Amino acid sequence: MKNCRIISIGDNVCDKYLSRGKMYPGGQCVNTCVYAKMNGTEAAYLGKYGSDEVAEHVQNTLAQLGIDDSHSRHFEGENGFALVTLKDNDRVFLGSNKGGIAKEYSFDFTQEDFDYIKKFQIIYTNLNSYIEENLAELKATGVPIAYDFSIRWTDEYLEKVCPYITIAILSCAHLTPEKREAEMKKVQAYGVPIVLGTIGEDGSYVLYKNQFIYASAVHADDVIDTMGAGDSYFATFLCSLMEASETGALLEGPDEVMLERLKAAMNKGAVFSANVCAMEGAFGYSTAIVGKTEV
Repeated sequence: MKNCRIISIGDNVCDKYLSRGKMYPGGQCVNTCVYAKMNGTEAAYLGKYGSDEVAEHVQNTLAQLGIDDSHSRHFEGENGFALVTLKDNDRVFLGSNKGGIAKEYSFDFTQEDFDYIKKFQIIYTNLNSYIEENLAELKATGVPIAYDFSIRWTDEYLEKVCPYITIAILSCAHLTPEKREAEMKKVQAYGVPIVLGTIGEDGSYVLYKNQFIYASAVHADDVIDTMGAGDSYFATFLCSLMEASETGALLEGPDEVMLERLKAAMNKGAVFSANVCAMEGAFGYSTAIVGKTEV
């Protein structure tokens, strides 16, 4: 389906690279919007901004890229940021302010927000977005939710979040194959139809209706920075699933068709992710570091 639309609801930051003296707009939700746009999918962002120059840089970047953030919240105080350095072109996180003002204020969604959200085919969010208490009302919009658990989840957290989501992503490179498979099956048992488990340079797996699909990673020839590699994979995966359906739905058609769509989406994600590794920061757009350089 052409003209698919994705909305990311949640985190935004600037990644402050102490090794470069530059900061780059980012955060998983902002990254997902930008990568979706790069894939030809219309994207919007709904999040919480502080009132400092970090927030201003994120907003200015999204405006330059033509990504609507008009439904975002604005609060007095410190925007989210993360401290980063590079080790052999691999990004290393040194700490963060845990989202700044984002952790202090709720979204307090309005009917106007819900009417806006219903115009999209998918909601993307994650465990860094302080959104767990809003998942029930977001699911009630009828728009399926894709949720990134990163490497941090517990059985209690899965039980709380999984009933509301359609796609889960787990970063599993730190797990043994047996543990990864068990955790993905656990997420499926909690009611999630599509479970994606990434394993870094070793590729990725999808679990759909008790069937595992594997896709290998694509080697990046010119690795400058691995920031955003996972987000770019997942954003492309979501865009591919929507574009390959007749209606823009994530779940559509017989099982054999779904399995083909999933494998194609995994392969496209792997290719795009490799290309992103040739960009500085998550997707470029740097400026000189302002504000704190410690947490």
